[in-house]
Amino acid sequence: MIINMIGNKVGMSQIFDENGRVVPVTVLQVGPCCVVNKKTEEKDGYTALVLGYRDVEEKKIRKSELGVFTKAKVAPKKILLESRVSKDELDKFEIGQEIGVDIFKKNDFVDVAGNSKGRGFTGVMKRYGMAGANRSHGTHEYFRHGGSIGSSAYPGKVFKGKKMPGRYGGKRVNVQSLTISDIKPEKNILLVQGAVPGPNRGYVTVSQAVKKQSRRADSG
Repeated sequence: MIINMIGNKVGMSQIFDENGRVVPVTVLQVGPCCVVNKKTEEKDGYTALVLGYRDVEEKKIRKSELGVFTKAKVAPKKILLESRVSKDELDKFEIGQEIGVDIFKKNDFVDVAGNSKGRGFTGVMKRYGMAGANRSHGTHEYFRHGGSIGSSAYPGKVFKGKKMPGRYGGKRVNVQSLTISDIKPEKNILLVQGAVPGPNRGYVTVSQAVKKQSRRADSG
């Protein structure tokens, strides 16, 4: 069962493992998430669990959306997210139930998704790591250019997907199979090895890794 938990990125830190090695970790505050609604095959055509995160004032919620929370008898939530589950898995949860970070275990693999930092319009050196031109005599106002982008007679155009200056960042990024280094259930804190997309205080989703079985088999 894969449940998409919602949380915030707190920042990066480091811990020491049992061998005394430094392990870079990202601190995530995940949940608690409240079950706001349950989608069923009979009514919605599929089965899913709708989780809500972070209480918000009623005046900041549309009246059409407020009815969902009123019917579920839960406080309005700022973010809602669906998790596709089977009918048997759906029956294990009740509306109004809170799900905490304790659904994860230490050394488990998780997938973390978030919006990467938006860097605006950038050149090819920052966007793709190109080397630029030689800074030698005769090079004039061409140091950070990308170079030639096509031919002359044939094909007589620039192919789609050519690496050129443009908008960099601000996209949905999913990092797969990050290892959980530690869990602090009393503070809803999750420590995962490696980097997580997005700025500090940015919203992220954390779920059980899709490829974790194959990763564990390779490591063993």
